Amino acid sequence: MQPMKQLEKVLESLADGEHYLFASSDFEAALPGRRELAVLLCRAQKAGVLKRVCRGIYLYPRVNYPRGMVLFHAAARLRASGFNYISLETALSDAGVISQVPINWITLMSSGRSQVVDGGDFGRIEFVHTAQLPGDLTEELTYDLERRLWRASARLALRDMRATRRTQDLVNPEVAHELV
Repeated sequence: MQPMKQLEKVLESLADGEHYLFASSDFEAALPGRRELAVLLCRAQKAGVLKRVCRGIYLYPRVNYPRGMVLFHAAARLRASGFNYISLETALSDAGVISQVPINWITLMSSGRSQVVDGGDFGRIEFVHTAQLPGDLTEELTYDLERRLWRASARLALRDMRATRRTQDLVNPEVAHELV
């Protein structure tokens, strides 16, 4: 069977509304013996079979996927082995502490290194390093099932803003004071 047809068959059998993002390593297992995997993935992008979200993460566009969650789900896949949680401007915007909603930009605290990941048409994912341990933050974190990531409370997000020396110009001090 042609490699592209084999890839399409694998994607059709695996993809659905919950499982629409794939890492390059996922294809290595599904298409054994394919040394030219990078070439195949590039061809699949050009043919519209896959859409590149960021380096190593691909979206299968032929399924109905949650459009607003792609960056969050990609972030969860990118740093699956580390400790990450939604914080800073993203968490504060969701809590109503800052009035502006970040468009196509999400911010997460991460046990990994600080990095901004370009997600092309989908936006950007900003990982900001933290040395905090999950056990020390249990009271301030909740799991966001829709986004597939931990989420900081407004109090923790404000603390993270100060710790990372980010500008607090957008923070509404009255709302912040009520939450802290």
